[in-house]
Amino acid sequence: MIQKVPKIKHLKSDNFFLIAGPCAIEGEKIAMEIAEKVSKICDRLKIPLIFKGSYRKANRSRLDSFTGIGDKKALEILKKIGTTFDLPVTTDFHSAAEATLAAEYVDILQVPAFLCRQTDILVAAAQTGKIVNIKKGQFLSAEAMRFAMDKVKQSGNEKVWLTERGTTMGYQDLVVDFRGISVMKNLGGTVILDCTHSLQQPNQSSGVTGGKPKMIETIAKAGIAVGVDGLFMETHPNPSIAKSDGANMLPLDQLEKLLEKLVRIRKAIL
Repeated sequence: MIQKVPKIKHLKSDNFFLIAGPCAIEGEKIAMEIAEKVSKICDRLKIPLIFKGSYRKANRSRLDSFTGIGDKKALEILKKIGTTFDLPVTTDFHSAAEATLAAEYVDILQVPAFLCRQTDILVAAAQTGKIVNIKKGQFLSAEAMRFAMDKVKQSGNEKVWLTERGTTMGYQDLVVDFRGISVMKNLGGTVILDCTHSLQQPNQSSGVTGGKPKMIETIAKAGIAVGVDGLFMETHPNPSIAKSDGANMLPLDQLEKLLEKLVRIRKAIL
């Protein structure tokens, strides 16, 4: 069944939109705290907001890494956030069978970068009728994302977004090629820049992914300057104790000042 596109507050504004939230749903209290804070900031700045949280982390380096609090429990929290704050919500999923489950709770389905070529996953996401946000694989060119997009559209769903999240540079670093933003926009889809995962430092000897959060402002500014439609940022009140991807998340208390700068850049280039 084709679902309606979710209503996003301030969608008619000239601002970029923001996808933001914690890496993983760690519990209801902290997820609601993050959602309330980010929602108030975006309301003031007239930035359309989509709340993000992973209901499960399936791609972990170590077996003892945190994966989640339980699928249904986390998905219920996402749904509650959407209802409480009148926000569309999004999450990633990890197999074709999970697409239908996740679609019952969220408005936008996110296809993880490592899975962006998996035909059955893309088709399953398309068939839910939800917006499908495909993260560009770290191993793919921007041009190659045309084929991932085509799989969704040829499955009957025209609502496709593409997210840049860096390209593998050596074994333990990622870089953002900003030429890819223009390339993907020319494919005809909505294009987003993931400002936090693009700064990951994967494959560390500890088995815990590193990151360069001090560079978030730099690449976010560049993304706005080259015309991205939206930004993706994971944020947490205390990234040092976050249960997933804390090394590259933006501290929540730094978000407002950063967004104020980005809004000014957006106005300057219009």
